[in-house]
Amino acid sequence: MSEYDVVGVGLGPFNLGLAALLEPVSDVDAVFFEAAPRFAWHPGLMLPGTTLQVPFLADLVTLADPTSRWSFLKYLHERGRLYRFYFYERFHVPRAEFDAYARWVAESLPSCRFGTRVTTVAPAAGGGWRVGVETADGAVEEHKARSVVFGVGTRPSVPPVTRDVLGADVFHTEDYLTYREKAVTASAVTVVGSGQSAGEVVADLLEAGLPGGLTVDWFTRSRGFLPMEYSKLGLEHFTPEYTAYFHGLPPSTRDEIRAGQDLLYKGLSAETSERIYDLLYAATVDRADPPVVYGGGCELRAIEPSPVPGRRWRLTWHHRDQDRRFTRDTDVVVLGTGHEPAPLPVASGVVAVDALGRPEVSLDYRLALTSGAPSTLFAQNAELHTHGVGAPDLGLGAHRNSVIVNALAGREVYAVRDRTVYQSFGVPEEARPHDRT
Repeated sequence: MSEYDVVGVGLGPFNLGLAALLEPVSDVDAVFFEAAPRFAWHPGLMLPGTTLQVPFLADLVTLADPTSRWSFLKYLHERGRLYRFYFYERFHVPRAEFDAYARWVAESLPSCRFGTRVTTVAPAAGGGWRVGVETADGAVEEHKARSVVFGVGTRPSVPPVTRDVLGADVFHTEDYLTYREKAVTASAVTVVGSGQSAGEVVADLLEAGLPGGLTVDWFTRSRGFLPMEYSKLGLEHFTPEYTAYFHGLPPSTRDEIRAGQDLLYKGLSAETSERIYDLLYAATVDRADPPVVYGGGCELRAIEPSPVPGRRWRLTWHHRDQDRRFTRDTDVVVLGTGHEPAPLPVASGVVAVDALGRPEVSLDYRLALTSGAPSTLFAQNAELHTHGVGAPDLGLGAHRNSVIVNALAGREVYAVRDRTVYQSFGVPEEARPHDRT
């Protein structure tokens, strides 16, 4: 049995960033396991021309250590692309290039082991954690760790009515490139959802499919195809200060606030919205309307085989505002219906959960234990309900990892700034003394 100071479970961008920031910390022995054979960041949505929705400074390490050899700029320098990027003059880089950068980091770090799936994490005799691992060839290993960091990410969330019919013609946007050829050559495609992924799929279908006679339906439960908030003042919610403020609120208040914050991290980018409209405009140069029907406030209630010759599925929709039902027939259904936290591979009953079954997570990203003992389990991107809208954002990944590295090392390895924005989220400092009178 191998023993480590820390075992990382999963190697998405967040745990990969942790591996990079731990690399120069010689007194913390770490290993990271990932079931996939290699690093791949949302490969089913790696559409040409798509970019990150955050600036390149939100790479794996820069906001924790701008001098790190694992920065995006260092990657460009290693690849001889630094001058080309200089002339590129873009703050938001191609998504494919970020994926290549992260893969470069993953393939360079000896602590990253791909093709190894963590099956369970359970308390070990004498303290620490037993970590069960299954390798690609079916071999079973067991390791012991003082601490474990879960970075298992999210999984596609789909409407309940579609779960029994998922396949090559009903699928999540996560699998779009896998089934794209079938979609763009179909006669009719329906896209469900109004977030960025759904919008990118719609734009691709319009560009590639309309010339061949494709018709597109695009419906969303939201009451419109609304833009994601991207103002400078709005972006201050993606900071350590807002995270600390949000975490300090009562759970019921946190849930109430987050219910009204969807557009801080969901919705369409302005560029995608403009691209879709421009494609619709170009398609109507010689016709009254494009072969596209789209609308908000529509909830998918049923999917069943279509009685219409030449169509595969009949979808039943409920219009929320008018309280009316209607049906539409289609061949392919693409579900841009978001993601949900993936389950943590930890023994049952170990992690404390709230009334809704969500893990209780401390400000320093420790998972609370049912035993009440001090926790050495940490979570990445499983704390939206406790830490707010910044939990899934790449821009806060380096901050979260700084906090975790410092906890693992037992000292300050990376400085954690406590004043990064101009905004006051709670009672302004100068007003607080008066509250005590």
